[in-house]
Amino acid sequence: MNRRSVLSILALASLTATLASAADKPNFSGSWKLNTDKSDFGPVPPPEKMARTITHEDPSLKYSSVSVGPQGEQKTEATYTTDGKESVNKLGGAEIKGVAAWDGENLTIKYKREVQGMDISFAENWTLSSDGKVLTIVNNLSTPQGDFALKMVLDKQ
Repeated sequence: MNRRSVLSILALASLTATLASAADKPNFSGSWKLNTDKSDFGPVPPPEKMARTITHEDPSLKYSSVSVGPQGEQKTEATYTTDGKESVNKLGGAEIKGVAAWDGENLTIKYKREVQGMDISFAENWTLSSDGKVLTIVNNLSTPQGDFALKMVLDKQ
């Protein structure tokens, strides 16, 4: 085998590995509805209903959510890149800096914000079921009163 053939084989193998790696990442795009029966909000009152629309064209991730609960209707919009670069979003009029990055097939989004004068750290772990119909988001919160987790299970519409 000559040098050119070896280089061609190595280049093809590298391209194949890169494409396979990209294919391993799930796409979260779609319209999603909260399944309250399968979700667990721990000490936080759950919303009566919640819908989320996600546009995911890796590395771009954008979502908007509307939830209705004891505090009334709340709307949230956020934009991240999944490459670990810092993103800035507005939530409740406050600027929130966060980072989204892949951890294997899961997406982790970390950010901090102030709620009622307390600094709270959030670490969301997004997992998509193998059939692409169930999105599970486990949000680990760290507060001055202690740490706890919320689990949202969303069904694709």
